[in-house]
Amino acid sequence: MRIIGGTLKGRRLRPPARNWPTRPTTDLAREALFNILTNYWDFEEMKVLDLFGGMGGHSFEFVSRGCPEVTYVERFGPAVAFVQQTAEAWGVSDRMRIVRADVFRFVPACQATFDYVFADPPYDLPQLETLPDLVFAHGLLAPGGWFVLEHNTNHSFRYHPHFAEERRYGKTLFSIFKRGEE
Repeated sequence: MRIIGGTLKGRRLRPPARNWPTRPTTDLAREALFNILTNYWDFEEMKVLDLFGGMGGHSFEFVSRGCPEVTYVERFGPAVAFVQQTAEAWGVSDRMRIVRADVFRFVPACQATFDYVFADPPYDLPQLETLPDLVFAHGLLAPGGWFVLEHNTNHSFRYHPHFAEERRYGKTLFSIFKRGEE
């Protein structure tokens, strides 16, 4: 997996193990998503939350593009350690808050709001369908904020009250949910 844009462009994330219980977003899908985000967001003004952060590709992509504050959340200890080591090696640890936690415990306890929340859970996660409600019920999004959920074709969120659009890249789907400006 490589970083697609920004100051870290071209750097590769190479985890120390092959059989991690993580599934990184493909470079193609991540690049397509960031093309959408680039047309809407000023990365240097964003506060980002990356749930089910895995190897950190999404978090590092934001940091690489100038995002000053990224919170990465993952429960798998070796992935968290890998992201911490990588952030330090790449000199970006001052812009990343790295949290080892279960998402379903972290979200209710989180007191912060974010402009953008991304979740890339295991596609077979039994609670996957509850994630949009969890994010909105706990007020994680700032006014005008986006929640993007990566999933496969076994799930559809088109009827969720905050659903805005869906983008498909091969077998990967991104459902985009938006909070009103108020």
